[in-house]
Amino acid sequence: MSATRTPKVSERVSPKAAEPTPEKKKKQRDEDDGPDFNAQLSAWLEAHRSSVVDSLRRLAKQPIGSFFTCLVMAIALSLPMGLSLLLSNVERLGGSWQRAAQISLYLNLDANASDGDQLREQIKGMPGVADAEYISSDQALVEFQQQSGLGEALKELPQNPLPGVVLVTPLEVDKPALEALRGRLAELPKVQQAQLDLVWVERLAAILKLGDRFVFGLTVLLVAALLLVIGNTIRLHIENRRTEIEVIKLVGGTDSYVRRPFLYMGALYGLGAGFLAWGVLAYGLNWLNGAVIGLAGLYGSDFSLAGVPSADGLSLLLGAVLLGYIGAWIAVARHLRELAPR
Repeated sequence: MSATRTPKVSERVSPKAAEPTPEKKKKQRDEDDGPDFNAQLSAWLEAHRSSVVDSLRRLAKQPIGSFFTCLVMAIALSLPMGLSLLLSNVERLGGSWQRAAQISLYLNLDANASDGDQLREQIKGMPGVADAEYISSDQALVEFQQQSGLGEALKELPQNPLPGVVLVTPLEVDKPALEALRGRLAELPKVQQAQLDLVWVERLAAILKLGDRFVFGLTVLLVAALLLVIGNTIRLHIENRRTEIEVIKLVGGTDSYVRRPFLYMGALYGLGAGFLAWGVLAYGLNWLNGAVIGLAGLYGSDFSLAGVPSADGLSLLLGAVLLGYIGAWIAVARHLRELAPR
């Protein structure tokens, strides 16, 4: 008679205990679906970090060559930006365009101060007018005596020959609109003559427009030169690493993997050039400002050159980085077909 073996307690496993837990099911699904998003993001960030570090290390190995490349780019960047800043200062030197195009209304000799004040308030409410200022005949006589040096002779006159004046500041400087406004003002009561002098304003506007076109043309030429400089520099780096790149492509390296360090290198060249250009502009304007202040002081003016605005400096940095990136992209795209393993 055979004895029946009774299983041990540890060997008794219930069907419910044998089923996988929810955590194990989720882990199994993640393993079946492949690596999660966090792992992919970490790998992507690590690849870009290593490319940036490698680019910095290679630039640091050639400090003199890298510095002179950035310096050449900085000079090319600072020329159009410097000319643009000088034109802005010249425009500021010309004063406010609205004030420069003021319309002078000469009143009748019989107009009193009350008539002038009423006319000023009426003109302020007209469309196209920014401001209006009334100068009485007595104030005009005092100013004329001070500026002309004929104070004693003017005192001998039997009466004040100067009329009251209303100075009208237009809302915008546009020749047809100003002419129309002058015509409306000339028809107002108590106005004897309405005078508008836009000759020098038009000349200054023409000079500034010519300067803007010159700066634009120079910018286009220098941007093309910058792309050539950065493209040639990146091409030399590609040639120096040709064997390494061919090996990388031989073992399955993608074009984006090969391209990435050169793009970062171009952006780093642009960043260095942007900081150098900003420094050159700041130093150059500060150096030139001493002579400008001395010249303005001889004419009784406190004019001085404005420095590089922070917004313009940041735009210069961003533009330099983009130019370096684009130049590197063009260079790598052009030579990428030649980098296939032989």
